[in-house]
Amino acid sequence: MAKPRGRGAAAALLLLLLLVVAAASWLQAADAASAGFCSSKCGVRCGRAGGRARGACMRTCGLCCEECNCVPTGGRGGGGVNECPCYRNMLTAGPRKRPKCP
Repeated sequence: MAKPRGRGAAAALLLLLLLVVAAASWLQAADAASAGFCSSKCGVRCGRAGGRARGACMRTCGLCCEECNCVPTGGRGGGGVNECPCYRNMLTAGPRKRPKCP
């Protein structure tokens, strides 16, 4: 016959539940901070683009920033290309390899 669970098992279960909730909230906060970093950096980098070009620049820059965790200063083809080699070296898929990140 199984023993009834005591206070120790209930406390352990409660502690486990609290750890899961804390870890989930921490990961969500870290993701939001990363998104804020990328959007602000890409906003500066894509600042000269207008209309559709700005939207495409922000979208692509955001993807590159998430992958590399950095965005070089300056505009496309501008200064700062050596600040973030990962960003600079990302290429498009397909036979014509072109720079992916604006």
